[in-house]
Amino acid sequence: MKPSEIRELFPILNQEVNGHPLVYLDSSATSQKPVQVIEALKKYYEWDNSNVHRGVHTLGSRATDAYEGARAKVVRFINARSEQEIIFTRGTTTAINLVASSYARSICGEGDEIVITPMEHHSNLIPWQQVAKATGATLKYIPLQPDGSIALEDVETTITDRTKFVSVVHLSNVLGVLNPVKAIAEIAHRHGAKMMVDGAQSAPHLKVDVQDLDCDFFAFSGHKMCGPTGIGVLYGKKELLEAMEPIEFGGEMIDHVDLYDSTWKELPWKFEGGTPIIAGAVGLGAAIDFLEEIGLDAIADHDASLTAYALERMLEVEGLNVYGPRNNRVGLVTFNLGDVHPHDVATVLDAEGIAVRAGHHCCQPLMRWLEQSATARASFYLYNTEDDIDRLVQGLLKTKEYFGHAIG
Repeated sequence: MKPSEIRELFPILNQEVNGHPLVYLDSSATSQKPVQVIEALKKYYEWDNSNVHRGVHTLGSRATDAYEGARAKVVRFINARSEQEIIFTRGTTTAINLVASSYARSICGEGDEIVITPMEHHSNLIPWQQVAKATGATLKYIPLQPDGSIALEDVETTITDRTKFVSVVHLSNVLGVLNPVKAIAEIAHRHGAKMMVDGAQSAPHLKVDVQDLDCDFFAFSGHKMCGPTGIGVLYGKKELLEAMEPIEFGGEMIDHVDLYDSTWKELPWKFEGGTPIIAGAVGLGAAIDFLEEIGLDAIADHDASLTAYALERMLEVEGLNVYGPRNNRVGLVTFNLGDVHPHDVATVLDAEGIAVRAGHHCCQPLMRWLEQSATARASFYLYNTEDDIDRLVQGLLKTKEYFGHAIG
């Protein structure tokens, strides 16, 4: 299916913004939703809406089947070993915080090390700051190469026998760089450390195989991969999840409750206290069906081709600075246009119907490493076309004309 045909499946894209056909280039923040996902949510609320795992009535049974059916789809989507390894969460942020609070705090102590990178989203940085403060562990950073990539020799020197935990983003939401997380996991395991992968950006664009990566934990969000907001996934190796204590307590996650003590359900339900995110899971399942029908390999090929085309066209704009590597990047271009503030760039582009992101992208340490207060970002997905890139370049030329004094 051609990107132009895929685009027709996304109702929100068939509109005008400020008198221009919408060009949506902010999919790294959140993707748009195809009609299949919208219809799945509509059907659930119109026909199957009920709580799960509780009632024996027909609606309850249908809702439970849909919810647990979505979990089975996630198992297939990332090649987990079993449904016991799939925890539904509110998103990547919640998943990382769960691992940090329940697992990392229990294994880290004074003198231990937690290793991350300067390119991490705040969601994969602040939780580890908090673990370090609470346990006395030391937070260490794998240094970045001049283009923002990671060299394995730096990984080798940063991870030591004192390292207890490593957490690295798979695909950077600013640099677009694809990190060698499989190799990093091997180095971490060689030193006896556990490895988490922030897959918020990679899961929508690439075929993920957690068994091949051999990561101990993997987290991603539904809303960045054509699914609804408010639903995410934590994958964890079964033996690690079994050893972890839940951090939310209440209904649904319990086995037996006495007046002074309680026991927990088996995996995965001991981590899903309260009424779970039922509709979100249904929508995520529909999104997985949609992406698999298109084909993850086809999506990856399209993203690579479109990113290369975007780099080529955008670098034709004199005064435009691109951040991150020229190769080995996926799905986005982060840039500044001379001395024009990125918010001004985004405002002019929005007047032309073009949606891009401007700001620090929840990566303030990385912005300081880049020596920038903020950047603009154009991010692409399966529904974008070369015509969208051409519109972006035209918009940048108009921005340059408007702010010519600030570009030189």
